Amino acid sequence: MNTPRPDPEVVCDRVAAILRRKTPQERLAIVTGSWRLARRLVTASVRLMHPEWEEAEIRREVARRMSHGAV
Repeated sequence: MNTPRPDPEVVCDRVAAILRRKTPQERLAIVTGSWRLARRLVTASVRLMHPEWEEAEIRREVARRMSHGAV
């Protein structure tokens, strides 16, 4: 029997309740921290995949990936 996997894009009820109790500033800090972590992970991945690239090339690729190709 297959157990349904939770959708990672849907916040579970417990997390939603916790987030509702946070101030707007606290929620913004959480989002900012998550964004910074994602950027660090993408940067590390690009560096690992392209060790020959200059820093400017890495920054461009990270920006492209983080913006879904909009830049």
